Amino acid sequence: MREQKVTMVNTILHGDCRNILRSIATQSINMIYLDPPFFTQKKHKLADSSRKKIYSFDDKYRSLDEYLSLLKDALIECKRVLQDNGSLFLHCDKTASHHLRFILDEVFGENNFVNEIVWTYKRWSNSKVGLQNAHQTIFFYSKSKSFKFNMFFTDYSATTNIDQILQERERDLFGKAVYKKNTEGKIIRSTNKKGVPLSDVWDIPFLNPKAKERCGYPTQKPVELLKKIVEITTDANDIVLDPFCGSGTTCIAAKSLGRNYIGIDISEDAVNLSCKRLNEMVITESQLLKKGKSSYIEKNEFELNILKSIDAIPVQRNSAVDGFLKDSLIPIIIEKEYDSVGNILAKINKLYNKQKYSEIIIIQTESGNLLDKIDNTTPCKIRIIKTFQAQL
Repeated sequence: MREQKVTMVNTILHGDCRNILRSIATQSINMIYLDPPFFTQKKHKLADSSRKKIYSFDDKYRSLDEYLSLLKDALIECKRVLQDNGSLFLHCDKTASHHLRFILDEVFGENNFVNEIVWTYKRWSNSKVGLQNAHQTIFFYSKSKSFKFNMFFTDYSATTNIDQILQERERDLFGKAVYKKNTEGKIIRSTNKKGVPLSDVWDIPFLNPKAKERCGYPTQKPVELLKKIVEITTDANDIVLDPFCGSGTTCIAAKSLGRNYIGIDISEDAVNLSCKRLNEMVITESQLLKKGKSSYIEKNEFELNILKSIDAIPVQRNSAVDGFLKDSLIPIIIEKEYDSVGNILAKINKLYNKQKYSEIIIIQTESGNLLDKIDNTTPCKIRIIKTFQAQL
């Protein structure tokens, strides 16, 4: 097929990415992100919020060789269309990551491997025998050693030594990091430290089922994740390509950051969904990332010590329960200074109505006989434990 100039910028294209990639001009793309099927040998499907539209795709292949051959063909074309200072990110999980790393080394050269990014998140499931899956992998390769990279920094942790923040460092003759000194032998104070350089472990929340960004597409990734990838390896007006664009998240991230995009998908439903999302962009701002984890910790030291003393798990940001016993998962309510008997009864009823607990523990922190005030109308057994202060 005769090579064409890129005329499909800022569009979503329907078809096999291997064929469409051949129509894209050599060295015309700045960055490529691929999130191909993971070789799960399953059919994935999910409904949108209205429950009327079902999105699905087959991740089934006759063999591993067929799967790897498809991706190798696509990666060869990806390398061709990438500019010499461009980068490629391949998103995968434990199912086939070891095979894909081998192919990436073969196509791009093992010397052009940059990072193995670990996207870590919290998702709970009791169905798995073994360790919980709590991360996915993104392989970061460059086309050459002179690739575009924008440095980003994160905040220092609370435990960082203040000297490391305030003082300049340099490498000595042996490559060891040492404090930089002036001609008088005094340590030089830093005036331009920006924080800790971004690491290869990214703690970005998985999209929760009620997120406004959710569109009902299986394997949908958060825009925040893709924005970070786009930001570190592209500049304004660069072209970002996603050959397996699915619901269009990469293209949304690119558009929101002032980059151009090209999306490709073999599913017509996915193409239509991507176009719709690009026309009506919704990006969920993670409050966890914005405020930091510490902002979600509302238990004070007194309450945490109480829970620790009875071997309980603290629960944050819940108005009805303060913790659970580790061994039996009995809910615990800690009496607050402002709590009335009515408040405590309301919490008991809320917990019972939700989970039908057979027993609830109340930690009494104020003086008086709380048990006398809670009548026999409670729907389950109530056990009251008095703190030392409450016994005075």
